[in-house]
Amino acid sequence: GVTAARTDDKVLPADVLIDGQPIECPDGLLALFHKPAGCVCSHGSSEGRTIYELLPARWPRRNPPVTSIGRLDRDTTGVLLLTDDGALVQRWTSPRHKVPKLYEVAVDADLRAELIPLFASGHLLLEDEDKPCLPAKLEWISPREARLELIEGRFHQVKRMFDSQGFSVTRLHRSRFGDYDLGDLAPGQWRLL
Repeated sequence: GVTAARTDDKVLPADVLIDGQPIECPDGLLALFHKPAGCVCSHGSSEGRTIYELLPARWPRRNPPVTSIGRLDRDTTGVLLLTDDGALVQRWTSPRHKVPKLYEVAVDADLRAELIPLFASGHLLLEDEDKPCLPAKLEWISPREARLELIEGRFHQVKRMFDSQGFSVTRLHRSRFGDYDLGDLAPGQWRLL
């Protein structure tokens, strides 16, 4: 109930109110977000509607601001983790830490059996890249749908992997990131972890 007079005043975080509200996650924020289609993971609005428009307005004002751990394309839906902890971003996006990401993929033609060993081989080279993709696990759901598990996250990687073999991805949904899945979280909704 007392206005801070100095920036170095010593108080308990639980006693601090900002605009009448207690500090949310004073030791760092981690949230699970169900990204809907049509939103970009950019902080700037030049590319269109952003995921940050769907989140509490106070999150981008945190210091450091809340950001996504990795990105999903505008038309890709699913699990997105959000944090204000730069170390978590680095740990969960680096292929060195082998954090699995599971995608549900629909394509425009019937899938071929040779994709399973090709994606798992660690030899698939994408256009304009000099290092092959790390091994990935592909599992059939139906003739035109599959699950793909990756441990890296290159630019448009899932789409480019299928495109390299003559397929266009018609729907892409990330159903799991590490140990986190959406459960019953609706598109556009989030929950603190």
